[in-house]
Amino acid sequence: MLGSALAHPTVFVRDLERAVEFYELLGLTVKAEVSTGTFMAAGDGTIYPLIHRPDATPPSHTVAAFQVEDLPSVVAGLRARGVVFEEYDSPGLRTVEGIADMGSYRAAWLRDPDGNYIGIHEPPR
Repeated sequence: MLGSALAHPTVFVRDLERAVEFYELLGLTVKAEVSTGTFMAAGDGTIYPLIHRPDATPPSHTVAAFQVEDLPSVVAGLRARGVVFEEYDSPGLRTVEGIADMGSYRAAWLRDPDGNYIGIHEPPR
C-alpha cells in the first residue's frame, strides 16, 4: 500500500527561521508554511518538513539523506557556500575531504544549525 508513496523525514528544529535559511542554502525551497513549521521542497516531489520544537534535541543518527549523482561536485558546491562537512576516522567509517567510500557507494554528512545529521550519497553502484 505504501510502496509507491513518497516518504519523507520529519526534522525537529529549535529555531525555524534559522533552519529555513540553512536549508535554502542547501538548495531546498519553501513549499508551505503550516501551523507546526515549514515544509521545504526537494527533488522529485519530496517534501522536507521542518517542525518547530523549542526543546528539540537532535538525535545521534542521520535524520535524512539526499541522493545525488556526483557527490564530489555537490560537496564542493556546498563548501563554497560555507557548509561544513563531518570528518570521520574510525573503524568502518573514514572520510577523505568529507567523503566516505562505503563500498558500493560514497557518502558525506553535515549537520544543520540544530545539530541534525544530514546525509548525502550517490546511488549504489
